[in-house]
Amino acid sequence: MSEASERAAIPSAAANAAPAEPAAAAPDDPVDLLAWAVRIGHDGVSPAAEAIASALRRRPSVPPGVSAQNARTPLEEVDPTPTIPPELAYAELTAAFCGRHPDLAMQWLLDVGLMARLLPELAATVAFSQEAGRRHKDVWEHTKAVVRQSVPRPQVRWAAVLHDIGKVPTRRFVGPGKVTFHGHAEEGARMFRRGPARRVAFPPAIAAEIEALILHHLRPGHYDGSWTDSAVRRFAVDMGPHLRDVLDLGRADITSKRPGKRQRCLERISELARRIREVQEADARVPPLPPGLGDALMSALGLPPGRLIGALRALLAEGSLPPRQEPAFYVDAVTRLGLLAELTLAPPTDRRAGRGSAAAAHQEAGEVGQELVAGAGPGEDPIGGRPADEAVHRGLEGEGRLRGAEGPLTAGGEA
Repeated sequence: MSEASERAAIPSAAANAAPAEPAAAAPDDPVDLLAWAVRIGHDGVSPAAEAIASALRRRPSVPPGVSAQNARTPLEEVDPTPTIPPELAYAELTAAFCGRHPDLAMQWLLDVGLMARLLPELAATVAFSQEAGRRHKDVWEHTKAVVRQSVPRPQVRWAAVLHDIGKVPTRRFVGPGKVTFHGHAEEGARMFRRGPARRVAFPPAIAAEIEALILHHLRPGHYDGSWTDSAVRRFAVDMGPHLRDVLDLGRADITSKRPGKRQRCLERISELARRIREVQEADARVPPLPPGLGDALMSALGLPPGRLIGALRALLAEGSLPPRQEPAFYVDAVTRLGLLAELTLAPPTDRRAGRGSAAAAHQEAGEVGQELVAGAGPGEDPIGGRPADEAVHRGLEGEGRLRGAEGPLTAGGEA
């Protein structure tokens, strides 16, 4: 979906109404103040100075409990008789946050007192420093930058708005100029459930997405290029349907002003996204041979389980036969092409020179091979339970392995 179509899908009561010209009088109630936030978010034009001054004089009173000391004040304590229906709050705030100037809309909501009324958890981040004595690390200013940089999908914008609310209760000073926020993502997800999710009528699917994005917003930034394919696969599986959004939120959360640092962080997330695609494409490739082929070969040809089945599978996979056919097709090919006659299974050569004849050594090796075969499943390599064709491809050698008289398993008895 394009950015334009995503914006068109954003619900907004104000967006559906005919735009009104800025009035000389200031808004009279919170609903009007919220409508102004939508206009500001879309157009980036603030009301006239006298209208702002009047709105500030009339802004809803908020108890002193809504502050950094108590970031989780429930709505009923802020205003026992709220005048903004939860459904309207969701529609208008979503429209304001998904506009082209969400940071200006956020500042308006803060200035006129609506932020403390509707999202006190976010209001508590104002002037809340992320690093001792460094105002440019203010959580509120950082949050506005993240929202401004994020893609305008409602769940991503809402997660950007609320992604750092957990920093207020988790901040700890651990030394001169050092601050930690351990567990702030987990705490933020809990705060969202207890606060905004109850006072704003989020659609259930959107609420679940926002909570997941808040919880996982740090994880893309942990990638450093050293992850194995298994780690990349595990990350993608953990993110599930949230993968695209969490990567987009991770990009938006990079607000460093240090030369080159922001670009390096963005490149790492792009590398992570590329590796996820590569791993998923590799995992999606269908094996050339169908499942159950080993059992079909044993049943049709009267063969015991063991390495010979693996050798036949290897020949079938590496030949010119079409892939992904039914097992019966390959069983017929083995008979028709005489593949079984091309394979020679010989015991290993004697590696204990001077300890007996070659015949005795062959007999002993054959007994070992029989013991290994007896414990193997259909199509399995008795050593380690690996698929037999893997053993053939790796060219494994030693006791009980496929060999000819002078070397590994051969076609036509030639080494």
